[in-house]
Amino acid sequence: MEYRKKYQQWLEFPGMDEELSQELTKISLDENEIANRFSKEIAFGTGGIRGRMGAGTALINIYIVRKVTAGLARYLLNSCPQVGKAPSVVIACDTRRNSERFVRETAEVLSSIGIKAWVFPEPTPTPLLSFAVRELQASAGVVITASHNPPADNGYKVYGSDGGQITDCQAQAITEQILQVENELTIPGGDLEEAKNNGLLELVGAEVDNLYFKHLQSISLSSSWWGKGSLPVRVVYTPLHGTGGKAIPRALANAGITDLFLVSEQLELDPNCSTVQYPNPEDWEVYNLAIALGKEKEADLLLATDLDADRLGAAVRSISGRYVPLTGNQIGCLLLDYILSQRKKQGKLPANGIVIQTVVTSEMGKAIAADYGVETVETLTGFKYIGEQIKERVDTGQNVFLFGFEESYGYLAGDFVRDKDGIQASQLVAEMTAYYKYRKMTLLDALEQLFFAHGYFQEELVNLKLAEGELYRVEQGMNQLRGTHLLEMNGLKIIRADDYLKQLSTDVQGNQTPIGLPASNALKYILEDLSWFCIRPSGTEPKIKIYLGVKEDSADKATAKLSALKEKVLALVTGLEMRSL
Repeated sequence: MEYRKKYQQWLEFPGMDEELSQELTKISLDENEIANRFSKEIAFGTGGIRGRMGAGTALINIYIVRKVTAGLARYLLNSCPQVGKAPSVVIACDTRRNSERFVRETAEVLSSIGIKAWVFPEPTPTPLLSFAVRELQASAGVVITASHNPPADNGYKVYGSDGGQITDCQAQAITEQILQVENELTIPGGDLEEAKNNGLLELVGAEVDNLYFKHLQSISLSSSWWGKGSLPVRVVYTPLHGTGGKAIPRALANAGITDLFLVSEQLELDPNCSTVQYPNPEDWEVYNLAIALGKEKEADLLLATDLDADRLGAAVRSISGRYVPLTGNQIGCLLLDYILSQRKKQGKLPANGIVIQTVVTSEMGKAIAADYGVETVETLTGFKYIGEQIKERVDTGQNVFLFGFEESYGYLAGDFVRDKDGIQASQLVAEMTAYYKYRKMTLLDALEQLFFAHGYFQEELVNLKLAEGELYRVEQGMNQLRGTHLLEMNGLKIIRADDYLKQLSTDVQGNQTPIGLPASNALKYILEDLSWFCIRPSGTEPKIKIYLGVKEDSADKATAKLSALKEKVLALVTGLEMRSL
C-alpha cells in the first residue's frame, strides 16, 4: 500500500516537525485516517491550495507549503528570463493559525533558490497584496489564507505579475513543476537573516500601504453631492478577527466617515475566531455583536469582512430599527447603480466603459448597466476571471473599467487592485449609505427603486455538502446531467443550455454556438421566462453548488417562483448519481 509507505516515511523522518510528529503517532492504529491523509496529495488549482491543516500529503502543513513553493519557484525561474528580469514574490497572510509560519517557510524556500521575497511585516488584507505585486513590479504574489473557511483550515493562493489570481494555464504550469518535486520532506530552506543581507528578503514598507490609500481616494464619488466635512452616516464595522481591523477604519476615516464604531470583541487577531463559528460575512450569525452595537449607537449600516478582507457583507437599519442583511447580488447592484449614476452626473461615464460580472451573478446587474448604456461582460465563476478581463480589455486600451462584482460578496471599483477588494467596497457602501441618507432614504429604499425600475430579481445559492468518500459522485452526476436533454423545468421550457465544459451554448432548436469562455465544469439553463439555474462543483470545498435566479413584477411573486424552481432543481440534482441522501 503506497499510502502506508508514505506514512512510514513521514513517521520516521528524523527532522519531522514536533507537532506533526505527535499527530502521526496518534493516528498509527487508525488505517482509515492514514489512508485519508496519505493516499493522495492536496491538489493545486487556480485558487492554489486550501484545506484542513495537519500531518499528511492531503493536508496543509509546512512540508506541503515548501513543496508548492518549490514548484512555484521552478515555474518563475523558467518563465521570468523570458521577460528579462530576476523573479521576485510578494508574500502576505491572514490571521489564521500557522499563517505567519507558512509565510516564513515560503520566504525561506524562495530565497534559498535566489528569488527575492517581499514580505508584509504583519497579517495583511489580500487587496493590499494584489496592489503591492503591481506596485513593486513583482513576478508573483502569495497569500496564506483560506478566506472564509473554518479556523482549522488554511491555504496558499498565488497571484500573477498583474496582481490578479493566476490563470488556468499558469496554474497548470505550476502544477507540473510541483509534481516534479519528489520529496517534500527534504526541500532545503534558507536563512532569512542571510537572505536579508544578500538582498533576497525585504519587508514591504509603509509607503506601499500609503500609496494604496491614496489610490482609494480616486474611487470616491461624494464630491458630486457633498462638500467637505464628515459624511452623514453612522457605521458599525467588524473584521471578524481578521486583517481588516486597521485598513478599513483608516479607509472610512479618510472618506469622511467619522461616526464609526468598531466591534471591539472581534478586533483581536484571533486565529481561532472565538466569537464566531465561521468568519464568513455571508453568514447572518456573525453579525450578532455588530447588531447589538448598532442598536446601541443607532447605526445606519453594519459592515463585516472575512479574514483576508477581500469580501464584504452589509446590513441596513430599517425604519423599524431592525437590521436587514443584503445579499452579495443586492450590494453589487446597489453599488453599480450608485457608481454609474454619479459618474453620469459628473460627466465621467465613458462610451467604452464596461461592467464585469460572473455568469451566476444577478441578471439585474445587466439591466442596470444597460439602462446607462454600459456594456456588461460575463465571465466564469470566480473573481480571477474578472481580473483576467481587466487585463485583456482594459490594460490594452479597448475599454474603461467601471465596476466588477460576483454574487459571493466580491466587488471591485478601482482597477489598481486586480481581485475583489473589501476595503474599496466598505468605503463605497458607507459613502453610498450616506448619499441615500442625505436624500432621506435607506439602502432598502434604493433597492426597492431598482426593483421598481428593472423588475423584482431574486437569487439563491444552495450548497449540497459531500463527504470525502462521495466526491467521485460529482463527476458521475455532472456527466449524467450533461448527457440528459432537459426540455423543461418548473413547468417552463428550457430555451438555452450552456455547457461551460464543452464551451457550447445550445438553443431550443438544437443549434449550438461557442460560449467563448475557458472550459469549466458547470451547466447553466435558461427558461422561457428568463429564470435560470446553474450547477457546478465547488472549486475549494466538497460541495455541489446550485445557483438559481428569477424575475417577477412583485417581491411575493418572485419569492414564490424562486421557491418552486428550487424545489424542482433540487429534485433533479438529488436524483442524479452525485449525491446520496
